[in-house]
Amino acid sequence: MYRIAARGGTTSRLARIVVAVLLAAAAVGLLGVSTSDAHGSGGNLDVSRERFGTMPDGTVVYRYVLRNARGMEVKLITYGGAIQSLRVPDRHGRLANVTLGFSTLEGYLNPANPYFGCITGRYANRIDEGRFTLDGVTYQLAINNPPNHLHGGNVGFDKRVWDAEVVRNRGSVGVRFHRVSPNGEENYPGTLDATVTYTLNNRNALRMRYQATTDAPTIVNLTNHAYWNLQGEGSGDINDHELLLRASHYTPVDPTLIPTGAIDPVAGTPLDFTRSTRIGERIRDSHPQLLIGRGYDHNWVLDRHGSGLELAARLRDPRSGRVLEVITDQPGIQFYSGNFLDGTLVGTSGRTYRQGDGLALETQHYPDSPNHPNFPSTVLRPGQRYDTTTIYRFSTDH
Repeated sequence: MYRIAARGGTTSRLARIVVAVLLAAAAVGLLGVSTSDAHGSGGNLDVSRERFGTMPDGTVVYRYVLRNARGMEVKLITYGGAIQSLRVPDRHGRLANVTLGFSTLEGYLNPANPYFGCITGRYANRIDEGRFTLDGVTYQLAINNPPNHLHGGNVGFDKRVWDAEVVRNRGSVGVRFHRVSPNGEENYPGTLDATVTYTLNNRNALRMRYQATTDAPTIVNLTNHAYWNLQGEGSGDINDHELLLRASHYTPVDPTLIPTGAIDPVAGTPLDFTRSTRIGERIRDSHPQLLIGRGYDHNWVLDRHGSGLELAARLRDPRSGRVLEVITDQPGIQFYSGNFLDGTLVGTSGRTYRQGDGLALETQHYPDSPNHPNFPSTVLRPGQRYDTTTIYRFSTDH
């Protein structure tokens, strides 16, 4: 807030005019001043836009940069609605980018891009042989992860350029991504109107709100596919990270990573993260589920106590002291330990990514839900609204 004290008619009027101009400029970010935190954290929140690259068809891809008063910085690109970079401080206040990604658009256009930071949809995760039946009609989707369908198909939401607009709320700034997926896109039924809104506050929390409506019955399961390394992107593997999952059950998979339909307890298995456990402690165990996934690549069934936002996961890096909490209203979370990173991709640091150099914690409905009546439904019908929220909250352990 800018204050100018003055006495006298002309001077007082001039002061009021100056104050009005300054406030208006602050409101639109011309002075680098945005909404102050509603909870009194103090400092400024800022959002800016810059050109990131150009698609082969000439479409411009933009990058939006969100910053808060505590040094956290989030970079989002309109290609795939992806988190391209996310910088947070360690226990000594030193900043590092803790998410895997590419420094240029060309990296994201590479067919080998393993969904770094993107919005995945229409259906995140796998569908058995790409086939599901809805209201008596069977739909055949692309087999892009043989023999299954993965993350929305050949050209899913991760490979689309989204419309974007800046949003400013009391206590946060962000970007709202929007696109309309036409009926029949990737052979999904119904026109899906989808919005994903990212907002950052001064408590180092990045909120993602997913919303969608349809004009015909369809299925939908949206998430974000960020890969995390709290030591810093390009610093090595995540085996020393400690993970807590609020989940006493998981959905075991067959040799093609499709759920069998069972919901099994984690107790007595290397999939038990009900107590904070070093990721590398059991990742090389000979448990059949770890052999199938070459590590962790499973859906955990969250121990939920209601329908609202609840803590799902807590990730800690002992070396840096960085902590990531995942808070969601979704019934499941996919923990993927970066098993298929193979050293052929170069990240934003200029270093290659090898197996286990990052992990994903994807909040979601269960994989292949349309083919398992005992799983929570992913069907969306006209008149209904898909509306779900996940928060990634960062802190340190000091």
